[in-house]
Amino acid sequence: MQDILVLYYSRNGATATMARLVARGIGEISGAQARLRTVPPVSTVCEAVAADIPDQGDPYVTLEDLEQCAGLALGSPTRFGNMAAPLKYFLDTTGPLWLSGKLAGKPAAVFTACSTPHGGHESTLLSMMLPLLHHGMLVLGLPFTEAALSRSDGGGTPYGASHYSGADGEREISRDEHALCTALGRRLARTVLQLRSNPLPT
Repeated sequence: MQDILVLYYSRNGATATMARLVARGIGEISGAQARLRTVPPVSTVCEAVAADIPDQGDPYVTLEDLEQCAGLALGSPTRFGNMAAPLKYFLDTTGPLWLSGKLAGKPAAVFTACSTPHGGHESTLLSMMLPLLHHGMLVLGLPFTEAALSRSDGGGTPYGASHYSGADGEREISRDEHALCTALGRRLARTVLQLRSNPLPT
């Protein structure tokens, strides 16, 4: 069974919902399973310390989770066209994995929730791809063979799944956004399994 890490940060719950849909898509592929992890918030108060275990929701990610995964789905809300600071903060700690090349050759995909229709869905997804490319990961998008990608009037991009969530996360995930999240999970899982059976030359 191949473990695929679904790593996300969520403030109002929309990105967490997307993470579970991506995980559902992963679980639909025989031989793959999702491991859901999140990151703690960051604070402007230097003395603020998050507990090792969150009060609710998924456990906090460790570098070992990332090192051991067969693939990665990375999710964040949009912050001015970029990923949220807590996720960036964690990624900035992954230097040892970069030095050792532990993530090179592993498939990865990205997803985001955005409060407005034109608030930076695609630029946020692209910003999340950059550190993954530096790690040598194989970044996957969503092809237009997914009918929901052409039909969606909310989120959805060829760079990864997205959701137009509203200012307070009040908008439900649409049928097409739902379909694209699970499709992203399935595509990631299939790619992981294909590469396990036919690895790329090093």
